[in-house]
Amino acid sequence: MSLPIDEHVNAVKTVVVPAAGMGTRFLPATKTVPKELLPVVDTPGIELIAEEAAELGATRLAIITAPNKAGVLAHFERFTELENTLEERGKTEQLGKIRRAAGLIEAVPVTQERPLGLGHAVGLAESILDDDEDVVAVMLPDDLVLPTGVMERMAQVRANFGGSVLCAVEVADEDVSNYGIFKVEDAEGAGEDPDIKRITGMVEKPAFEDAPSNLAATGRYLLDRDIFDALRRITPGSGGELQLTDAIALLIDEGHPVHIVVHRGKRHDLGNPGGYIPACVDFGLSHPKYGPQLKRALTQIMIEHGVFAEQDITDVAQGASG
Repeated sequence: MSLPIDEHVNAVKTVVVPAAGMGTRFLPATKTVPKELLPVVDTPGIELIAEEAAELGATRLAIITAPNKAGVLAHFERFTELENTLEERGKTEQLGKIRRAAGLIEAVPVTQERPLGLGHAVGLAESILDDDEDVVAVMLPDDLVLPTGVMERMAQVRANFGGSVLCAVEVADEDVSNYGIFKVEDAEGAGEDPDIKRITGMVEKPAFEDAPSNLAATGRYLLDRDIFDALRRITPGSGGELQLTDAIALLIDEGHPVHIVVHRGKRHDLGNPGGYIPACVDFGLSHPKYGPQLKRALTQIMIEHGVFAEQDITDVAQGASG
């Protein structure tokens, strides 16, 4: 049974997770394993997203999947036979790990029959929303935004300003052409908080000289329910895809308040091996069990590859201890 919206601490009941992509950048690994189930150390990326959604106070995870990606939803089911085997063998730590996903949040499948864009995927989630939901969160599973908690801050901004709230990160000048970039102005009523801005426009992957800022969109959205009407009114772009940014731009043009929260922490891109590997290293180094061993291994690897000389490592260690 769905809880009423006033029992959700941040007034967010549903988090939409688009997960219908083919994961082509990870082939051949993703021939049979969905990209969202690739582990960051020992936890699949989709479970990290579910944990973040639960921290926000949401109770429903609407996972947008392709017809051949049932395995993503299966991760949130109970595996009684495996659980019984682990319990009989006294493996309580492993038992807790495999039960964890099913207890985090209710995972609801929404099938996207054809890959028609992020906007199309988000639009499909409207069918499972309850009448009392006037906002929906979207979390892209490719993006890990650390430390978690930015969605809670975004919910506070929405409570103050209404409308929709997006997450932004500052990127280097040479990287602006790789992202959707926000055109912003100071948010009236934000006081002296420099990390809250009102969006006046968005430019997709601009040249550096055309970029209105260096504030780039990242994969966290808190969208007013009006987004679904906007998605119905935009036209498909190249490849027949509906772009979420086009619908947000339409809301902005029509005077809907849309703000950003600038996140000052880390962002890992799990959507390609070049971002996935650093994420695993970052999580691994902070892991209480694997961290110390990984630090030693990485030190040796960097010496072997000529990144550091052994004397450099010794000097750094002595400087830290002194």
